[in-house]
Amino acid sequence: MFSASAQLYDAIYGACKDYAGEAAQLAALVRRVHPGAHTVLDVGCGTGEHAKNLRMNHGFAVDGLDIDPGLLSVARQKLPEAEFFEADMGTFALSRHYDVVMCLFSSIGYLTTLDRVTAALRCFRQHLAPDGVAVVEPWFAPGVLTVGPGSTKNGEANGVRVERSSETKVEGRLSTLVFNYRIEDATGVRLVQEVHRLGLFTEAEMLASFLSAGLAATHDSSGLTGRGLYVARVAA
Repeated sequence: MFSASAQLYDAIYGACKDYAGEAAQLAALVRRVHPGAHTVLDVGCGTGEHAKNLRMNHGFAVDGLDIDPGLLSVARQKLPEAEFFEADMGTFALSRHYDVVMCLFSSIGYLTTLDRVTAALRCFRQHLAPDGVAVVEPWFAPGVLTVGPGSTKNGEANGVRVERSSETKVEGRLSTLVFNYRIEDATGVRLVQEVHRLGLFTEAEMLASFLSAGLAATHDSSGLTGRGLYVARVAA
């Protein structure tokens, strides 16, 4: 999925995404809704930046799960004390439960269909400890995204410079993000393209998916980054 950018992911997002601030918001949220929470599973953890901040700055014991081996390799280097699992968020089965199962940065959108979203939420519920909480940051609802060229992001890490331009396309309930990378290092310049597809779901559809998975959710329209946030517990 991030085949071109796994080793450059932090360079791209480090300058524009406030992981530390988001982790602080999450920690405050979790302590408010589940004061005794300690263990966290970060589903779609990427390179582990949220996990790192929650562990180092807020005292949570955070493990991670992602389908991308390149991103997981980076995460394991950052947090060798954590467990990182390579698995699909819609089908994973671990031999442990967590006080919090979270899925951030719109990773849930990569499932593209409501059936797959519900399957993932069911997995989340199955891995919650008693009185556990699921926290999900969604992708955008239909009609919100601006179609066409997007912003250009630049980053640098370990002598490698990267420029990423993007274009957004929407067809029905599927958004397609095309990322074009210009990567420059000591060996020269190379151009790489990635295509990311994310489903577009309404708030009502997401809440219904939570219920179908056995979870009762509330929705905060602002959330951590303006994309909204769902907080759910096992339904009575």
